[in-house]
Amino acid sequence: MTPRCDFTIVLPVYYNEESLLPAYGKLKSVILAQAPRRRGALLYVDDGSGDQSLAVLRRIQAQGDIPVTIVKLSRNFGQVMAIRAGLAHCESAAAIVMSADGQEPEDLIPHMLDRHFDDHSEIVICTRSNREEGAYRTWTSRLFYGLMQRLCFPDMPLGGFDCFLLGPDARTAFLKEQERQPFLQGQILRLGFSRAFISYTRQKREFGRSRWTLGKKTAYFFDGLMNYSFFPIRAVSYVGMALAFLGLLYAAIVLLAKVLVGNPVKGWTPLMIVILVLGGAQMLTLGVFGEYLWRILVQVQQRSPYLVEQILHPPTT
Repeated sequence: MTPRCDFTIVLPVYYNEESLLPAYGKLKSVILAQAPRRRGALLYVDDGSGDQSLAVLRRIQAQGDIPVTIVKLSRNFGQVMAIRAGLAHCESAAAIVMSADGQEPEDLIPHMLDRHFDDHSEIVICTRSNREEGAYRTWTSRLFYGLMQRLCFPDMPLGGFDCFLLGPDARTAFLKEQERQPFLQGQILRLGFSRAFISYTRQKREFGRSRWTLGKKTAYFFDGLMNYSFFPIRAVSYVGMALAFLGLLYAAIVLLAKVLVGNPVKGWTPLMIVILVLGGAQMLTLGVFGEYLWRILVQVQQRSPYLVEQILHPPTT
């Protein structure tokens, strides 16, 4: 556990060796600026990085300027599980989750602390109002969170969020959730409690490259959609009703052609169209049901969401 303090900054680490030292310098200055009014600490979670991130973290911890705890997971479990591990191992009145790549400005931290300790907001969410990134990332992010807002969470910020603060009650409630395919932002919004929002501009990535690929984004989108919306099941039902209507309409056209014109529809083409449409709809239905069944299987297996290999505590003074 981290030393008893007022707040802990939790940072999941995955291939961040280049950004760790610059980001640490900024975070250290903010934490020291809060003292002695509020005591702060850092907790890094190495999520199975294959680079020199752990070695850099050891050097950061050895400096001893502020308390730094390192939680090393046995392999890569994903960012959400790394955050969960960090929140489970910090011991403070408030926990702040930030990324380790330095894209969130460090001056958000005192504002978040003020909202929590002075205004008594149990959850403080930093929403991205703008991004110093390319048009592709901006557009895909807005599409992602726009769909989430429309289909699952009406209060989802359109720019999304990755940086937030949880008070002790919210953190306890969050850690009680046992979803094996979690959607982090949905879990935070679902908690309720008193909330405050702070908008900011996400800074351009200066070091390394993002490991948040399109494939991971798509899988994460389906995690949120499947966990918090009936839309997939209802969409299958709507497709079934639409196909039934089209089938009746096609039958009526064939009947009218036979009765009025005496020329029934013949040939291989219309038959294949019907077979392909029905077959595609059936495969879509099986795919949606398979997604739900697979998620149920993962949930009931009750496997550990993450495994901690080692915890490196701050050096005693």
